[in-house]
Amino acid sequence: MDISTPRPVTAQDALALRYGPDAIPAAGPWNDHIALLLSHRSIRGYRPDALPAGTLETLIAAAQSAATSSNLQTWSVVAVSDPAARAAMAKAAGNQKHIEQCPLFLVWCADVSRNARLGEQEGAELPTLPYLETFLVAAIDAALAAQNAVVAAESLGLSTVYIGALRNDPALVARLLGLPPGVMGVFGLCVGYAAPEVTNAVKPRLPQAAVLFHDRYGTAEEPALRAGYDAQMAAFSAQHEMGATSWSQRVIARMGKLTAMGGRDKLTDVLRSLGFPLK
Repeated sequence: MDISTPRPVTAQDALALRYGPDAIPAAGPWNDHIALLLSHRSIRGYRPDALPAGTLETLIAAAQSAATSSNLQTWSVVAVSDPAARAAMAKAAGNQKHIEQCPLFLVWCADVSRNARLGEQEGAELPTLPYLETFLVAAIDAALAAQNAVVAAESLGLSTVYIGALRNDPALVARLLGLPPGVMGVFGLCVGYAAPEVTNAVKPRLPQAAVLFHDRYGTAEEPALRAGYDAQMAAFSAQHEMGATSWSQRVIARMGKLTAMGGRDKLTDVLRSLGFPLK
């Protein structure tokens, strides 16, 4: 199934695309919303077509409807239209040209600065601000909000891809966007219409038995489950010209050397420089 193919209408078809025909979990309750979620693909090529008026505001309304810890709302988002800023971020993110192509590029931020300003203006001390938990809450809040926006965008026929590689150089992102202390761009998001040459298929995921446990975590079946998934992903990769590598090989390539982190091994020091002491 490529990006131009209609989404499957039956649970069985959608589950088969996501897990492969040999690892389909039991089909339960079903609706169009769940079918949309299972059809998600990351798209890395966009047409320049402008989005309908009000699309950004609709996506942000969806984002602000996500859960937020204690209603602290410790996230913000920057819609970046400046070509020079986009080009600089694309370069920092490993030359991901779709950052420059897409009609809408959003940088999602963990943001404790707004609540810090609130404390200052109200004359109240907020001693929890510098702690790791507070940054973690802000990063999770940003991710939950962004995922709501992604689902909303895909429901409108738009495509998306997250850009985690902005964390290669969060200090650069902060300078480009004028972020105050206590704000970090945790990832970007491209939104737009898929280019006609893009034919991404739904990528298989690990079988549910590898990630779903009942009462206690277990690993007894993991080697066999991983072996089956490795074979499935190698075939998928070869079919879609991604290189015939297994999932295990990809994990080792991505996590087996510090250079693969693209500078993110220094993230703790950078976070402190951006106003997150992480006590």
